[in-house]
Amino acid sequence: MITGRDKKRYERQAEVVQALAHPIRIAIADLLQGGERCVCDIAEHVDAERSNVSRHLSIMLKAGVVQTRREGVMIFYQLRTPCILNFLACASDVLKHNLDEEARTLA
Repeated sequence: MITGRDKKRYERQAEVVQALAHPIRIAIADLLQGGERCVCDIAEHVDAERSNVSRHLSIMLKAGVVQTRREGVMIFYQLRTPCILNFLACASDVLKHNLDEEARTLA
């Protein structure tokens, strides 16, 4: 039986997963593995408007995926816990497995 504590933990884990559940947010996390970046750099890398990138970063910040550092008027974003990249690598492994299985089925 799921306890109240377990349920709360699952809900919080779902918030983290949801914070990554968009291609732009995955691209941002991938970019940030190389170190902190400002919104302007991130927007250029993911080919999106700064306002759109800021909205995605806000979602990631709220879920604790990224953290910020202010330098004057500039705000720099970095991954709060780089282990999130392990999760993304696992998602890639699942995708590869699914594609391999699909290829075998079609052969």
